[in-house]
Amino acid sequence: MKSILKSIKITDIEGVRIGNAQDYEAMTGATVILLGKDNRGGIDISGGGPASREAHLLAPLTNPHAIHAIVLSGGSAYGLAASTGVMEYLRDKGIGYPVAGTLIPLVCQSCIFDMTFGTPGKYPDAAMGYAACVDAENGGGPVSGIVGAGTGAAVGKVRGIYQGQKSGMGYCGFQLGELKVAAVAVVNALGDVYNPETGEKLAGVLNKERTEFLSAEEELYRRQMETWGTAAAEKSVEEVVQPGSNTTLCAVITNASFSQADMSKVASMARPGLGRCISPVGTMADGDTTYAFSMGDVQADINVVGTLAAKAVAGAICDAVRSSRGQMDDEEFLKKINI
Repeated sequence: MKSILKSIKITDIEGVRIGNAQDYEAMTGATVILLGKDNRGGIDISGGGPASREAHLLAPLTNPHAIHAIVLSGGSAYGLAASTGVMEYLRDKGIGYPVAGTLIPLVCQSCIFDMTFGTPGKYPDAAMGYAACVDAENGGGPVSGIVGAGTGAAVGKVRGIYQGQKSGMGYCGFQLGELKVAAVAVVNALGDVYNPETGEKLAGVLNKERTEFLSAEEELYRRQMETWGTAAAEKSVEEVVQPGSNTTLCAVITNASFSQADMSKVASMARPGLGRCISPVGTMADGDTTYAFSMGDVQADINVVGTLAAKAVAGAICDAVRSSRGQMDDEEFLKKINI
């Protein structure tokens, strides 16, 4: 049966502009989502090691009226510096809350760990954040693959980066009547990535010869068995894989009208989109975070929006892997690793 859904771009939602900046020597970057309308935001953090900024502004009991930008970046916690440049850009444009004669833009940010790639010691900074805003202003738009925050992303790292594969950034959106729901995903997962429509493995952990796929789930179990076989049998699960070194970041935006508390629910309903595509997912080695923003006045059932959010997240994850795998071959991937 033909679907009644129509595919759209995330920038088809009024008020959304997206820009990227990246350093291909350092293999890191930043993506900014400028929110040019009043909005209500929510957040769902399902991973155990998030690197984030101003996430508390999206708690149900706060009421900032509008977040001015979302920043997704590499660099782990060092990459949070990119938001300083985004704030400077917004201030220069006269955007922010007027307080005591100055403007304070509200910027939320989450980062992936991409420090096993490229030139060591270089991270997204204020200049890169500002450049991403300029790119958005100049119509840079949503670009899939090895770009922006997805520049240093990889998947299938349960046996280490040398047995993983390149990933990046992806997008997916749907329209149902007047309702629009779209997502962006930066996929830097510990686990394997599957197409939920077909069950096909798109990317993940490889054997040491990099000639065939292994199962990330099975390898996680094997690593636990190996740990138990050592003298230090009391080692915890966190020591089986490196904590905080993997993260999938998602942002869902809709033109439906909801409260901040509602959007936290939409963010949590979007989370299954990660589970449909990634295995294992949401581990203590991941910083998986999903944002959700309401930027319109369309009246819609929250269950419909949450269901579409999960579908869009899954589509964005698949787009990130497919796009990136076609942009960097295996040999170049291995050359970029710095450990």
